[in-house]
Amino acid sequence: MESNTSLQQQLLEAGVHFGHLRKKWNPKMLPYIYAEKKGIHIIDLNKTVDCLQETASALKSIAKSGRKIMFVGTKKQAKEIVTECAKRVNMPFVTERWLGGMLTNFNTVRKSVKKMQTIEKMLADGSFDNITKKERLQLARDRDKMDKVLGGISQLGRVPAALFIVDIGHEHIALSEAKKLGISTFGMVDTNCDPNKVDYPVPANDDATKSIAIIANYITAAIAEGLAERQAERTDDSEDVEDSGEKSPRFSLEDDEEKAAARRGGPGKPQPKRRIAGPGAGGRRPAQKK
Repeated sequence: MESNTSLQQQLLEAGVHFGHLRKKWNPKMLPYIYAEKKGIHIIDLNKTVDCLQETASALKSIAKSGRKIMFVGTKKQAKEIVTECAKRVNMPFVTERWLGGMLTNFNTVRKSVKKMQTIEKMLADGSFDNITKKERLQLARDRDKMDKVLGGISQLGRVPAALFIVDIGHEHIALSEAKKLGISTFGMVDTNCDPNKVDYPVPANDDATKSIAIIANYITAAIAEGLAERQAERTDDSEDVEDSGEKSPRFSLEDDEEKAAARRGGPGKPQPKRRIAGPGAGGRRPAQKK
């Protein structure tokens, strides 16, 4: 209870409760609105705390399973915060511009990423030393341009399992692409947005830098916890495998001895069967009487 109270106090100090003007509100946000003050809607921080904890728990389990969570925040206030949080937990992020088809046309986007990485490698190892300075400069510019947009997803080998979005209204293209592919969506939802568009809405002020920072950092801490638990489990599993590997030769040797004894018919050596002499079995035929 105390932790919830302290979290609520931190959210209050960060201005998470400030919504938009009344004339800009979305009626579907009514359950998350506490009151109206001077024409501005005030978000209910009790609901924010509950939603934030539920979101953090879900993202923690996704991270623990080893799947990727993409951070999306192209607003000026969110760029630096989102980049820092995503890098802290080694997750993909988009902070410059959402390219149409970044998820729905992922294979084509991967080709552009590979092209960028090829140019980087060739510029680094001196493969372009024999071309003109102008051409080399142009390639460097192309590389920088692609890195600006695609740098955050350069290590992403497949479509992510979830999206964490700052301002779902501003990032509506990313949200619609995630919905088409059935990707789980988590997002900060202000009073001018529809909370039903995301799987896990967090009612919060998505315009203030402090508000974005406190929500993003809380979620990043949960993801880091999930990754740490995954690493601990993998370490335990590897130790168990090593222990069983030391014992297995002795067991297999005993099994081999038992099998060999069974084949011999027990500890004593089996006696060969005697063949009875007789007709057709190597004996002599009795003499026929004349």
